[in-house]
Amino acid sequence: MTKKRFNPIKERSSEIVSFLMASPDMPKDPDLRFKIELSIEEAVENVVRYAYEGGIGWLEAGTKLDDESLILTIELRDAGTPFNPLEKADPDVTLTANERPIGGLGIYLCKNMMDSISYRYEDGNNVLVMKKQIKN
Repeated sequence: MTKKRFNPIKERSSEIVSFLMASPDMPKDPDLRFKIELSIEEAVENVVRYAYEGGIGWLEAGTKLDDESLILTIELRDAGTPFNPLEKADPDVTLTANERPIGGLGIYLCKNMMDSISYRYEDGNNVLVMKKQIKN
């Protein structure tokens, strides 16, 4: 896995996203890249904004491509407040933006753009794993 630890993470969302998108594991297809980048931006921004008070903490971000199945794995790990974003109910997207409560749309987008998303709390760390099938 190609990975890097960012510490502190305050105001470093774009740097973290750029690092992940520059990975040699990333596909060349612009449509796939758009979906992956949007998902990464949403997930990283959640950690930067909410995992640590004041954004003072670390985030380890990495990618891995399974050469046989062509599945891209993106992993985000932090030691912030334990939080499983997958437990939050999906927003009612039939409501207008003004009618919808704030929050939850980012992870909803991730769930719809990626093939799978999982969360676990392990050794005092939040671990979010997103996977996407990459086509030739």
